[in-house]
Amino acid sequence: MTQQWVYRFDELDAVEETVGGSWEDVRSFLGGKGANLFEMVRLGIPVPPGYTVTTQACNAYLAGGGAVPEGMWEQMIAALESMEESTGKKFGDPDNPLLVSCRSGAKFSMPGMMDTVLNIGLNDETAQGLTKLTGDERFVYDAYRRLVQMFGSVVMGMPDEIFEEVITAACRKAGVQSDTELPAESWKTITKDFKDLFRHYTHHRFPLVVREQLKLATEAVFKSWNGKRAVDYRKAAGIPDNLGTAVNIVAMVFGNMGNECATGVALTRNGTTGEKRIEGDYLTNAQGEDVVAGIRLTKDLKELQVEMPSAYAEFEQIAQRLERHYRDMQDVEFTIENGKLWMLQTRDGKRSAQAAVRIAVDMAEEGLISKKEAVLRVSPEQVDFFLHPQFHPDATKAAKIAGRLLASGLNVSPGAAIGVAAFDADLAETWAKKENKQVIMVRPETKPDDVHGMLAAEGILTSRGGRTSHAALVARQFGKPAVVGVAALSIEIAKRQMQVGDTVINEGDWLSIDGTTGEVFTGKLETMVPDIKDPNLIKLLSWADEFRRLGVWANADYPADARRAREYGAEGIGLCRTEHMFFETDRLPLVQKMIMTDLPVEQKEALQALLPFQREDFAGLFRAMDGLPVIIRLIDPPLHEFLPDPMELLHELADLKIRLQHATSLAEIDELLQQVKTRETVLKRAETLREANPMLGLRGVRLGIFIPELTAMQVRAIFEAACEVAREDVSVHPEVMIPLTSHVNELKVQRSALEVVAKEVMQENGVEIDYKFGTMIEIPRAALTADQIAEHAEFFSFGTNDLTQTTFGISRDDAEAGFLIDYMEKQILPNNPFATIDEDGVGKLMAMAVQGGRSINPDLECGICGEHGGDPESVKLCHRMGLSYVSCSPFRVPIARLAAAHAALEEMPKK
Repeated sequence: MTQQWVYRFDELDAVEETVGGSWEDVRSFLGGKGANLFEMVRLGIPVPPGYTVTTQACNAYLAGGGAVPEGMWEQMIAALESMEESTGKKFGDPDNPLLVSCRSGAKFSMPGMMDTVLNIGLNDETAQGLTKLTGDERFVYDAYRRLVQMFGSVVMGMPDEIFEEVITAACRKAGVQSDTELPAESWKTITKDFKDLFRHYTHHRFPLVVREQLKLATEAVFKSWNGKRAVDYRKAAGIPDNLGTAVNIVAMVFGNMGNECATGVALTRNGTTGEKRIEGDYLTNAQGEDVVAGIRLTKDLKELQVEMPSAYAEFEQIAQRLERHYRDMQDVEFTIENGKLWMLQTRDGKRSAQAAVRIAVDMAEEGLISKKEAVLRVSPEQVDFFLHPQFHPDATKAAKIAGRLLASGLNVSPGAAIGVAAFDADLAETWAKKENKQVIMVRPETKPDDVHGMLAAEGILTSRGGRTSHAALVARQFGKPAVVGVAALSIEIAKRQMQVGDTVINEGDWLSIDGTTGEVFTGKLETMVPDIKDPNLIKLLSWADEFRRLGVWANADYPADARRAREYGAEGIGLCRTEHMFFETDRLPLVQKMIMTDLPVEQKEALQALLPFQREDFAGLFRAMDGLPVIIRLIDPPLHEFLPDPMELLHELADLKIRLQHATSLAEIDELLQQVKTRETVLKRAETLREANPMLGLRGVRLGIFIPELTAMQVRAIFEAACEVAREDVSVHPEVMIPLTSHVNELKVQRSALEVVAKEVMQENGVEIDYKFGTMIEIPRAALTADQIAEHAEFFSFGTNDLTQTTFGISRDDAEAGFLIDYMEKQILPNNPFATIDEDGVGKLMAMAVQGGRSINPDLECGICGEHGGDPESVKLCHRMGLSYVSCSPFRVPIARLAAAHAALEEMPKK
């Protein structure tokens, strides 16, 4: 029996029976657009008659090397005949022709990434018949030229610009500003010119057999699934490549038959802010592509309420109904034909991060969705956008005073972006990826073919387009700051420049755009990292905390970092790097003195001088984290890192010796000789300490064993600080972390020595502190022998950066600057293992360590403190392993909180 590839819009029951009834399965089968058209028909919403060719047909076509699956074409013709019965029109009939559109529709929305052809069914004969029926020759040949244009660009791959040039020339010849003012004769001439262009570029005549038009258009949509722009979009959005696209064949309704007709696109809530009000763009006497392409200046949807009040009232009621039905903000397309409203599409609307959070919270409070659903509606990546830089208010004020405000447009995707102007997508991608430049992509309007440049750019600027234009949708989807519809901006692509008044901006000049306010500035403006004060985000994260089991701590070396971390919701400090404190200008000389001296007395003096600094640092952290745990890692890097680089010292010595040769006074000679002697001493010591592979050399626990006085000083500082703030009624919970343990005996030796110091300090102060000693697991051997190590550790903290390096046997700095990028592009590695934990290797070692450690101590505290702690996928892995917490940068804490909630919610059984 031949497989059914084609279903009419009124056959949703049959589809559900075929796929099993799940809405997700229906979407996979019919594509998102098709599934929603079927559902709107079921709801009784006015949708033109039509049918869908399934995604399975697309996959079969592509797998078969471009062969139409058996039975598909015959089923399409049968469904077409059913459309003829519904409409009373016939496909290809000169007397009463049926025209159809051919639209793509994948499971997940990919705005503009695949192909659409309108007005299929027009040829010379049906155009004459439609003219007789409508009495409107202008409308008919406007529709006919659109078919030739779209067929040429979509099906045959002709450049769209050559068609637009013909229309522009016709407007000049007719002395009109807009193509809507062109008379019928102009459109007839343009249609003929388009056919000539079609023959010139393709070496074929434009197909006049209407069934051939339909067949070729359907195959073009199938092929567009593997087009560059679609592949780029899927890669950026994380959409699988094996889903395929459906094809939707829909009876044409016309928004370009006169001033009682219109077409538009709308969102049921504001896509930028999330405000609960319908927003959108429309055009009278136009077809849908005119609105989203940005070629014509659109009208605000509010004007439709005045222009066509009855149609608008019906549209508003349907839009609100669709939002309630789908329980999410909807992006809808509509056409009004001679006062009659038709709905052509509904889908979940693309939105900015700020809008996503507000809509999720508002809908939960309106009772449309649950708190659980609200938390799952917002991705961790969207929370990240709240932390993207914004322009400093003082910088924007100064720029305006200085006359650097270039222009203003529509603020369609918030955030600040700084970059050099690039006037095409290929250059934007090249500059961003190959030359590591910050780029602002500048276009009159963006098209689907520009998506690779948009993804590479820091921000997007267009002179045309509205809030529902292609540029706005893609920018919001991927969190790119964008300003569109800057009417004052004159862009001359051929000259590689743009102009506002007398100000000319050339390609490569710096621009600053503010997607929050819609302002565009010349040059570079100062940015700042915003504080998270959005009340909706705060509320959403508090809901997330109700669901997550995994703790979220922060990496912080200073009290200010700790306070910020706590403000962002951190429940402890998972990593304080004590060596960072040593690099401050008032401490580095003491550290260097401790390293340089061969005399124990001088070494002791240096350490005693460092102790008050360390004590003060730790006291500040304890105060900031009152009541919460603070893990302090003892010194980790090798000592040579605190000394000048040997190559720099050699250059300085060479310079000093040259100056010595030219010195003229004894005082100058004495001073230079002293400097030479000092640098030679430092160089000798640096060369003594230099190791062939310092990452695996004398560092961490080994350094503590080698110089026990150093780590003893640190532990004394920790416990003196703890005792000091405990007397202030601060609840102190220090956890001392010994780094780089590879053998249990290292930990045993170091802990026993340091715990003596801790007890000594507490006895001296008469204060008992709740403390722990633990270790970092960052060497594979430590993970493999975790059961032995757990005998002497009260907590494990995975140093996933070093554990990744030692598991893969690669240097992070060298790999990320070299072959690792190539590995990912060639898919040798699925992800950067330094960005997302390698589950099969590093993850397996971590799981073994947790299991081994907890076999000795079931309550063993286990966490991670590498940068992976702020990566959503790594957070989910840590949740599955049963870790106690993740620790990350303070700015990643909100992201980790939401990711941890997602991990918990996603493993709950679905109702």
